[in-house]
Amino acid sequence: MKSLAEVIRLNKQLRTIGFDDAPFNRQAGSKVNISGIVCTNTRFEGMLWGEASKDGVDATDVLINMLKPSKFYQQVHAVLLDGIAIGGFNLINLEELNEALQLPCIAVMRKQPDVTAVKQVLSRFDDAEFRLATLAAAGDIFTYTTTAADEKQRTFVYQVKGCGAETAGLLLEKVTDNGNVPETLRLAHLIGAAVKTGQSSNSA
Repeated sequence: MKSLAEVIRLNKQLRTIGFDDAPFNRQAGSKVNISGIVCTNTRFEGMLWGEASKDGVDATDVLINMLKPSKFYQQVHAVLLDGIAIGGFNLINLEELNEALQLPCIAVMRKQPDVTAVKQVLSRFDDAEFRLATLAAAGDIFTYTTTAADEKQRTFVYQVKGCGAETAGLLLEKVTDNGNVPETLRLAHLIGAAVKTGQSSNSA
C-alpha cells in the first residue's frame, strides 16, 4: 500500500477508521463499548464494535484486536481516535498502536487539552507511572489550520504517530465534512450513542 503522504499527493480516495467510546456506566471497572466506523473520504463504508474497561489499561490491545483481524485492516490508510482515552482514563498508547498496526494513528481533540490537569488525575491511580508513560508516548500536540480560500478556516488539534504532522493535518482536512470533527469520528459518536441509548446524541 502507498504511504499516506503519497495517497494524499495523488489525490486518491482516503479510507480511515475512527474509534470512539459509546455512553457508559460510571462505575469503576464497568464495560465500555467502542464503535469503529470506516469511511472512504466522508462516505460510510463499515463498522466494528468492541469492548474495553472503564479506567482500565486494555484500550490499546482492544483496538488492535478489533481492527487487525477485520476485513478492513488491509484497506484503511489511517486510524483516527477521539482523543487518547476510552471510558474515562483507559489510555491508548499511540506509539504502540502505530507499531502494531503499521498505520498512521491520529488522536483528534476538540481543543487544546489541559495536560497538567490530566497528569494530576492520572497521578492518583495506583499505576500512575504506567499511565503517565502512556500519556507521554502520544508525543507533541499539533495544530493544523485549513487554507482553502472558499470556505471558513478550520483548525484541527491532534497528536500523531506514523506520519508527519503536516500529512496528518491534510488527511484530517480531507476526511472532514463540516466543522473540525472527521466524519469517521462524528459517526462513531452518533452510532455508539444510538446503539446504547436508542437514539443518537445531539452533538459529536
